[in-house]
Amino acid sequence: MKQMYPKNGRVILHVDMNSFYASVEMAYDPELRGKPLAIAGNVEERRGIIITCSYEARAFGVKTTMPLWEAKRLCPQLLIKKPNFERYRKASLAMFEVLRTYTDLVEPVSVDEGYLDITDCYEQGSPIDIAKEIQDTLQKELLLPCSIGIAPNKFLAKMASDMKKPLGITILRKRDIKDKLWPLPVYEMHGVGKKTAEKLATINIHTIEDLAKGNEIQLKQLLGINGERIKQRANGIDQRPVDPDAISDFKSIGNSTTLPHDSTDPHEIMEVIKKLSESVGARIRRKDMLTNNVQLMIRYQDRSTITRSKKLENPINSDDAIFAAAARLLRLHWNEEPVRLLGVTAQELVEKGEAVKQLDLFSYETDAKQEPLLNVVEHLKKKFGQNIVSHGVKNNKTTSYRDNDHGTSFEKDFLADINKKDD
Repeated sequence: MKQMYPKNGRVILHVDMNSFYASVEMAYDPELRGKPLAIAGNVEERRGIIITCSYEARAFGVKTTMPLWEAKRLCPQLLIKKPNFERYRKASLAMFEVLRTYTDLVEPVSVDEGYLDITDCYEQGSPIDIAKEIQDTLQKELLLPCSIGIAPNKFLAKMASDMKKPLGITILRKRDIKDKLWPLPVYEMHGVGKKTAEKLATINIHTIEDLAKGNEIQLKQLLGINGERIKQRANGIDQRPVDPDAISDFKSIGNSTTLPHDSTDPHEIMEVIKKLSESVGARIRRKDMLTNNVQLMIRYQDRSTITRSKKLENPINSDDAIFAAAARLLRLHWNEEPVRLLGVTAQELVEKGEAVKQLDLFSYETDAKQEPLLNVVEHLKKKFGQNIVSHGVKNNKTTSYRDNDHGTSFEKDFLADINKKDD
């Protein structure tokens, strides 16, 4: 069996779950199987969009990020469920437990996909045998379908897993690049987004082959160091190892939300920023982190967006401190035009144990006394809810909003939990 593996190279699998959220709901409720299903936000809210949908729904033209009203127009019989992130978290943890029965070299990259390095797994069978066994096991034990790419590096494995969905297994060797990869439009290449593709079009790069043969100097002038990197990828070059510890490398934590209506009410806007600051604060404390920089994002009625940040004198992680920094940014930079969306992000994160704070004689006692109080407040909030403890006078005016970062905060929290689980 060892002859089925390269002598010097690697064998990498990319496991990509198919319509993960929808598949998890179908696994929990057999009545949903085989029906057009979409996972989406609150139907009553204007910002309700499709987070993911089943392949039965896709057959009607329903797509991710599509507004709910449009999806219902295309598929009147569409079933809609709100996301259950705790359910998806459990399913994902179970999925990665299955993957680790084959090798310790498993790198989760999101809640529903990960890489495996099976170079030394020849005693378990050929690469295609292992891929089939993983696919069958996930389908039988968890009722979750997946597609798998097999390749000599992470980039090609990722591209391969996208080539056949659902329940596909695709091998992509370096010798296949010219025939299978190069004819594709450049926007279909992993690592090249819509904006990058538009920039590449300005220098007549439209296919992956165009990129592979592009002028390095021109690419670097256009895209910086990323220009050189994506050209290498287009030629099948990717030296990145499968790193199980890579999931712990995160530099920022943020939350954003679309307001129920465009608002110019300073009080209402501040209330939203306060809620976002509390959410961000809770998450960075859960990870024993502090932030050295707070960023505020404001999106206006006309969809124009600004981001402003404040470098802090000392690292912080309390809700009040984060809110104070974000509120100051609002006062400095809001032009009083109607606000559509707000976001608060903690940047330049550092581990609590490594943070060095320049305490002066007048603040160190206050800081030391506040630490146990903050811990007690956090415990109460976890046990009885976020509103159990609050500062100041309670406002009767409520602001309804929900997290708008399904692909960021949920996945970052999940990846961090994976890391702790491994420890």
